[in-house]
Amino acid sequence: MGVSFDPVSPYEREQQPDYGVYLDAKWEPPWPHEHVDWPDFGVPSDPAAFRGALAGALQRVSRGERVELGCLGGHGRTGTALACLAVMAGEPPSTAIDWVREHYCGDAVETDEQRSFVASFQ
Repeated sequence: MGVSFDPVSPYEREQQPDYGVYLDAKWEPPWPHEHVDWPDFGVPSDPAAFRGALAGALQRVSRGERVELGCLGGHGRTGTALACLAVMAGEPPSTAIDWVREHYCGDAVETDEQRSFVASFQ
């Protein structure tokens, strides 16, 4: 599930996730989580660590866990990460962004650098 950061009540949920992967250090939820170093409007600082975080998230989901993925606004970094997850799940990189825009948010993946990152994601 992709989320954006609400500074008023960032951790209120109908259902709390079992785990979170957060793309901004402002996230400090009370549930187990990890951070991926990723500048706003950019791409992950360490692509291998990012891939590892996504692989771990997919493993958790396959075990039936609820995993949350988010940045601050929920568009650029979150959309890019969701597109990369789609690639890892079998969606071709050439259509992954369109898939995320159709199923998550029409504004997902904001910059040329993010689009290129998804296009080259293996």
